[in-house]
Amino acid sequence: MTGESSSRPDTGRQPVGLHALPRPVAVAVGGGGVLGAAQVGVGYALEQRGFVPDLIVGTSVGALNGAIAAAHPGKAAPWLDHVWTHARRREVFPLGYLSSRASIFADRGLRRLIARAELPSRIEHLDIPFTAVAMDLATGAQALLDHGDLESALLASAAIPGILPPVTREGRTLIDGGVIAFVPVRAALQAGAASVVVLSTGQKSRPLRPLDLPRRAGAVAARAGVLLLHQQIERDLHEVSERIPTVVVPTGIESWPAPWDFGHSQRLIDTACLAAGRFLDGLRVSGPGLYRAEGPPGLGEAWAASVSEVGR
Repeated sequence: MTGESSSRPDTGRQPVGLHALPRPVAVAVGGGGVLGAAQVGVGYALEQRGFVPDLIVGTSVGALNGAIAAAHPGKAAPWLDHVWTHARRREVFPLGYLSSRASIFADRGLRRLIARAELPSRIEHLDIPFTAVAMDLATGAQALLDHGDLESALLASAAIPGILPPVTREGRTLIDGGVIAFVPVRAALQAGAASVVVLSTGQKSRPLRPLDLPRRAGAVAARAGVLLLHQQIERDLHEVSERIPTVVVPTGIESWPAPWDFGHSQRLIDTACLAAGRFLDGLRVSGPGLYRAEGPPGLGEAWAASVSEVGR
């Protein structure tokens, strides 16, 4: 394993592995559509090593995964495996069900997915403290949903702007937390974490692979969106890692499907489980810092390359 903190000499007296992370330790689960399946593979690797976090913070699809993990500490991966390997695009994003002028799809598919997860009705009833991250559409402020109705919190955190409808909750209109916190490490720090394990950024924080400049409007917009997301992730990771140990667990995935293509879930789960396990077995933590592996291109980079190929 290599990483930004791995250059520190290992004297043999440093803590080793996940169990040496300062408590309370949070898991921050990011957004990214089908990236959620890779998070399941990382979850298997964590559970196989006996790791149970003290709190969980999730954004978008990571909020759903995180809530299931909070409901089933130490044994959530099989639940999540079933959810992801049985999910289909037409069920999550059903065509022909326009709910309003505010979105292309209704959220009935996502509601069914939440119902099948057999979650409690309120956030406070989860076994592990949990926060879903959304964004206030009126003010742009981060909304940390750590109490009250669980279903509306998950719907709000996953309300992709223009794709799924905004959610009105406690007097606020909320949309997808990925707009403001694609990887919710700052929210984990705000919740009191002394260390954080990240599942997962999708994108590497190293400079993105140079591409031939896109020429068509759609490809230009897509590339700009990837760059904006990349900058947000990097800013947040570096800000938090200056204060607490921040472990970014890799997925080992080189070929990413489209964010809405659930047919690759089993491959993503298996690949991520193997890569995450190898990384975790070599993890050495020695104080605040950013601990992550060198790895293959992430979601944003692969997606940008695909869009650029089609859009030029």
